[in-house]
Amino acid sequence: MKSHPWFNPWLAGRVLAASALSCAAMAQPSTAPVPAVSAASAASASRPTLSQALDAAWQRSLEASEASGQQRRAQAEQAAAGAWLAAAPSLELSQREGRRNSDSRETEVGVALPLWRPGQRDKAGQAAQAELDWAAAAEQAARLRLAGLVRESAGALQAQESELRLTGLQRQLLQRLSDDVARRVKAGDLAPADALAARADLADAEAQDAEAQQRLLTQRSHWQLLTGLGLAPEGLGRQAPPNESALDEHPESRLARQALERARYSVALVQATRGSAPELGVSLRQERPGQGAGTQHTIALGLRIPFGTETHSQPRLAAALAEQDLAQTIEQRTRARLSAELQLAQSQLLGSTAQARLGQERAALLRERAMLIEKSFKAGETPLPELLRALNAAAQAENAAARQQATLSLAQARLQQAAGLLP
Repeated sequence: MKSHPWFNPWLAGRVLAASALSCAAMAQPSTAPVPAVSAASAASASRPTLSQALDAAWQRSLEASEASGQQRRAQAEQAAAGAWLAAAPSLELSQREGRRNSDSRETEVGVALPLWRPGQRDKAGQAAQAELDWAAAAEQAARLRLAGLVRESAGALQAQESELRLTGLQRQLLQRLSDDVARRVKAGDLAPADALAARADLADAEAQDAEAQQRLLTQRSHWQLLTGLGLAPEGLGRQAPPNESALDEHPESRLARQALERARYSVALVQATRGSAPELGVSLRQERPGQGAGTQHTIALGLRIPFGTETHSQPRLAAALAEQDLAQTIEQRTRARLSAELQLAQSQLLGSTAQARLGQERAALLRERAMLIEKSFKAGETPLPELLRALNAAAQAENAAARQQATLSLAQARLQQAAGLLP
């Protein structure tokens, strides 16, 4: 039987697609023709790094506004703790008139200065610094949580771009196959049923390509909503494998420790306050007795010390102690949770690595099987439908290997996320 010129370039294209599987999950540009939706996007701008994507998402997030507000509040509390007075001073004005038909008058102007209790100012400064440290830790923890969303969205977008490249290549190759089979049917080399089979496979490939384009547009819309960017990042990052000791520097762990520290200083501040602040009063009094007597001026100093207020401070102290107990419990459980998440991410990475390796081996075996069937087809020993089934099986294996490679890349990113590593 005659050789078939349509098969060699088509099979070569399949081999080229298989060789690109290792870089498909990394969303690198392919030399093969791609659909217009992917090519236009690739030409519009260069791909950002994952760190740049996180910065863009942070600028758009509500967490950024919340973190900024927490920082400003902590700085305001620190400034208040550094003031000389425990609270804002107050001005006192009073005037007393004599009896009717008397020109006597007494006028008094005074200032009340709230004072710090012994040790209260130091405790307030320590509590304000703890609040500032907690706000910084909360910002880092919020960035890490947002980094998890960015990594997941970037991984999904890269997987969709890889799938679209493969479905586009398969559609183009099957289009070439269908055209060549149609010409050979007209020449009498193949039966009309072969042309119908080739056209059916082409229709299926076109449907899969259209679905892949729609999924890519959907995922790209989610990515743009999250980051404001149009393209997926260059990669999901490759840092050194983390270990249990990395959990000490995990942003969530630092946040839990700072929350406990903040609660302890808050309890100490409430214990040092125990009621209203004492007040130092300075006043100037002007007296005019009347009946021709001269005006008299006097200066008075006074000290106002509240007492018996411990009962009134008990609700605030009880609330501070409850917050301290809660922060201590959260700090203890956070370490256990982070350790479990890290172990789970490590096991998932091992599983994804094995699946990606087996998927590549399976794709290579099915490609080799398709080549052997091609030789049999050339020799006239195998019909076209069986060859099409072998080629479809090889194509499905290549698509599965590409998805498994994308899953492996995402598992690596999830391990970095579990270890608390920012891009």
